Amino acid sequence: MKPHHLLFIGAVTLSAFAGAAVRASDDSHLIVHEWGTFTSVAGEDGHAVDWLPLRAPDDLPCFVEHLGLDFKGTLAAKVRMETPVLYFYAPRAMQVDVAVRFNRGVLTEWFPHAAVTPSTVNAVAAAGYRRRGMSSTAVWNGVTVMPQATPSLADDGRPSHYYVARKTDAAPVTVGSVTEKFLFYRGVGGFEPPVSASLGANDGVDVRSADTAPLDDVMLFENRGGHIAYRSIHPSSSAVHLGPLQFDGESATPQPELERVLIAHGLYPAEAKAMVDTWRDSWFEEGARLFYIVPRRAIDDILPIDMHPTPSALIRVFVGRIELVTTATRHEVASALASNDSRTLAKYARFLPAIVATLPEPQPKAELPSTPVRKSCT
Repeated sequence: MKPHHLLFIGAVTLSAFAGAAVRASDDSHLIVHEWGTFTSVAGEDGHAVDWLPLRAPDDLPCFVEHLGLDFKGTLAAKVRMETPVLYFYAPRAMQVDVAVRFNRGVLTEWFPHAAVTPSTVNAVAAAGYRRRGMSSTAVWNGVTVMPQATPSLADDGRPSHYYVARKTDAAPVTVGSVTEKFLFYRGVGGFEPPVSASLGANDGVDVRSADTAPLDDVMLFENRGGHIAYRSIHPSSSAVHLGPLQFDGESATPQPELERVLIAHGLYPAEAKAMVDTWRDSWFEEGARLFYIVPRRAIDDILPIDMHPTPSALIRVFVGRIELVTTATRHEVASALASNDSRTLAKYARFLPAIVATLPEPQPKAELPSTPVRKSCT
């Protein structure tokens, strides 16, 4: 198709950082860029519904650290905060202290090593992270930024989307004895996303900003059996209606267009490409979804960040992904359940239970994807 122009357990304060190492001054011209994704599933009323984001296959290398779960099962959540990465650019070597707080959420993975609170949760604590005022934190003290350095980086020898995010010009960073191209973290949240999307007649989509502020760039996308259609707009209002997509026989993905949007919001070209390449398989998989640029005010509210020294520039670009359960999706899943078509059901992976919940009763019980076993480097 012809491309269109497209332009987030306990409350913890972020305290002052200690350390005897020499710190860079605040006029050091440190630049920090961050990208990440908020993934949710829209209910019939447009609001996010609970789903099981951690039941997806574990796509991270074995060396990535993760939250300990002191109970069987997994965490139901409204939002999966996926792969925020922090890139650092500096004219000279320096040390930086970084702290991120995840409001109404719990951090589930991170690398390099960080002081994470909580680092283990039980069933009672896991339920508590949804309450207002509850949060999870990650603190990296003494991060050494090393421009022009070319150190070897950890690799467990198995394929992973994680490595794609390294393909930028960012300076390597060292925490303790570990070197990486970024600071990485993930989590699950109990908050309502800043944008909602509800299906209307003929699978048109009504999109609304939660705080009535104008929407930023949005894109409606669908992959139906390998046939792809999408539409992108830049609304000037807090609500917009997108009519149903029309498939015209072409199947080009909107990757170049998404990269242009990310660059327009402040990412460097290599960062934009790394972000889209990281999520290429997931973003453009079977099904329908809405992409939107998360307002900066929402990012800073959900994920307040503190750095010393203060960067001369801090760019934070998050893409919201709202999974839409269309009429076509319900029909396909219902038919697959009736015929025990596991191949078709597998296409919807971690979203399958949320889709099945929208089907009329009675339905055969859908087999949930198994909770992944964390890989070990030993």
